[in-house]
Amino acid sequence: MKLPHWPRRVFAQLLLSQTVVTVGVTTVTAGLFLAPVSSELDHDAMQRALSIAQATATDETIARAADTRDVVTAQRNAEQIRLATGASFVVVTDLDGIRLSHTDPDRIGQRVSTDPEPALGGRSVTAIQQGTLGRTARGKVPLRMADGRIVGEVSVGISDDSIRRRLLKMLTGILLCAGAGLAAGTVATLALARRLKRRTHNIALADISALLVEREAMLHGIREGMVALDERGRIRLANDEAVRLLGLPGDCTGRPIAGVLPPGRLADVLTGRITGTDLPAVRDDRVLVVNRMATTEGAVVTLRDRTELESLVRELDTTRSLTEALRAQDHEHANRMHTLLGLLELGRHEQAVAFISEQSGSHAVVAARIAEQVQDPHVAALLAGKTAVAGERGVRLVLAPGAHLPDTVVDARALVTVLGNLIDNAVDALTPSGGGGVGGRLEVTLAAAGSTLLLQVTDSGPGVPEELREQVFEEGWTSKDAPAHRPRGLGLAMVRRLVERTGGRIVLDTGPLGGARFTVELPEALLTTQLVEA
Repeated sequence: MKLPHWPRRVFAQLLLSQTVVTVGVTTVTAGLFLAPVSSELDHDAMQRALSIAQATATDETIARAADTRDVVTAQRNAEQIRLATGASFVVVTDLDGIRLSHTDPDRIGQRVSTDPEPALGGRSVTAIQQGTLGRTARGKVPLRMADGRIVGEVSVGISDDSIRRRLLKMLTGILLCAGAGLAAGTVATLALARRLKRRTHNIALADISALLVEREAMLHGIREGMVALDERGRIRLANDEAVRLLGLPGDCTGRPIAGVLPPGRLADVLTGRITGTDLPAVRDDRVLVVNRMATTEGAVVTLRDRTELESLVRELDTTRSLTEALRAQDHEHANRMHTLLGLLELGRHEQAVAFISEQSGSHAVVAARIAEQVQDPHVAALLAGKTAVAGERGVRLVLAPGAHLPDTVVDARALVTVLGNLIDNAVDALTPSGGGGVGGRLEVTLAAAGSTLLLQVTDSGPGVPEELREQVFEEGWTSKDAPAHRPRGLGLAMVRRLVERTGGRIVLDTGPLGGARFTVELPEALLTTQLVEA
């Protein structure tokens, strides 16, 4: 015969197992309760028989009948007591254990079926014994005369049937209580199973294990960060990529966001204080795009690393600006060639030579001046490119007369990021798209003091109100319209993170040109003379 299969669904397994457990516990509890009840009923019956026997033994008439072996008197009085008390039998014997009374008159004159010696010896006895009337609870006491002399015994029995009838009456109540408990347990189990069915979407237990394995593989295999939060904002789960992007400690599970992340925009986005989609945030030198989706038990946060993409976008913007500058220069070059052609056709050769010398020397002079003052090639190239782009947008970018940067920069990439962002912001502030007037002046100052680098970017734009000078460094804050291909409000936040990470500081105030002045101090940004010589 083929045995039925164990149910696969979680709720069915729970319902079946809990029902079996409930029935088993109820049965065992009822059995454990009935065992002492039966023993207690036997004890009560024996004590009742003993009490009737003791009361009977106090009757002097029965004692004299036993002493004189008066069967008639003993039988009459014993039967009266039996009928009055409801006992199964009341037997009076003489000193030889011969019955002087019995419910069956034919047994009078015979020796009792159980040992009378303990009672005839002066002791009271209780026991469950098998006699001529069946199994009974018995009480036996000595029968004494007024002078204390023992003349026989009194034996009283309570039928086992009466005890069992009492047990059956109690059993009915016990079974009713057990049934009520079983019904309540079954209903509670059914309710719990139905709730579990809804929570587990009626999937099989084996599927849960497979889903857990697949979830772990998926979470730790994807290249996006994922953080699950409970309703109190504590971390329930963080995959490997989220730990890397956010710099979370190994024991972050169970801890609130405020305990593992510093205050700021990123923590506000993760906790839901800032809402939206594809929200940009900065963690150290990483640019992250954060999305938060609320659930019934908390929230799920996804993180994408846009650091490389942001760098590529900035390079693309720079390339576009250079392309526009080259296009404008090509147009300007064509105009100059037409001018030169006109001078030659008019026969003004000296003016043509002077015109060529002037045009070819102006750009070379600017590049030479930058190379002379800035010896680091990366920073010099950045300033040369930014000068050309700024010039095409009507902004004059110049190096301060005393500016100087040796070729001993420790991290040129970080310095290019800081300086490039500050120049871009200044150019935007001096052009119509940045909210300023057309054109303007932008001055860059670089100075070395041992291993410390000081740089300043000053413009002649509208400046930044004093009450906004801290806010401009916050992630996501901007006064400009964001283009479709990239978010705004990350440049200055990233600059501040880079500066503070190296132990430096950045200050924003009003410069001598009337606009904003950013002053940056970068300790240990330059190699000292001893290190360079070594």
